[in-house]
Amino acid sequence: MTQVAAVFEHIPHPHTRAMLAGSAPAPPKVDDERIGFNGKLGLFLTTIVGTMWAAYLFTVLAIVSFPSAIRSGDSIIIVAWIAQTFLQLVLLPIIIVGQNIQAKAADKRAEQTYKDAEAIMHECLQIQAHLAAQDGALTKEVAELRQLLGESR
Repeated sequence: MTQVAAVFEHIPHPHTRAMLAGSAPAPPKVDDERIGFNGKLGLFLTTIVGTMWAAYLFTVLAIVSFPSAIRSGDSIIIVAWIAQTFLQLVLLPIIIVGQNIQAKAADKRAEQTYKDAEAIMHECLQIQAHLAAQDGALTKEVAELRQLLGESR
């Protein structure tokens, strides 16, 4: 007969081994050192343009040209002003603001998911330890039962 403890051998996943050893990478973040000049400039401009203050400023800027578009009386110029001047100029910063809010929420969800995964891994390790203890107890009981059966024969 096989021993109970020898029925299953736990082989941890490589990522689990790395996390237990403390060598698993942390959740990824934006690395300012690697984005270079163009990335830093783009991030700076996006930060400036992606505010409601920029949306208000662009609205005022767009409204400055509105009387000229109306005075032209040309429907193509009026439609072009609405589409190309107002919508693009005003909606761009508003969309960026929304994207920034969604990105922050996604970062919080990702961080929480990472913490949840760590907690689940801890719980799984506890379950494995519990099962190992049960295997030990069962192995001991099987040995005692064998001894009793052997003695009674």
